[in-house]
Amino acid sequence: MSMARLKITQTKSYIGSKQNHRDTLRSLGLKRLHDVVVKEDRPEIRGMARTVRHLVTVEEVD
Repeated sequence: MSMARLKITQTKSYIGSKQNHRDTLRSLGLKRLHDVVVKEDRPEIRGMARTVRHLVTVEEVD
């Protein structure tokens, strides 16, 4: 059984957002608008996505 994965897409610019939100985007691997990363569905990844939920969209992929 393969682990579920999360597709995280940056939908809004981080300009004007808090430093910890910028840091969170960078640690997720998102550098610019419309960047997409696919990460394992783990609690720490979900927490990071939740922190910047106003800047990203999250989808579950197999």
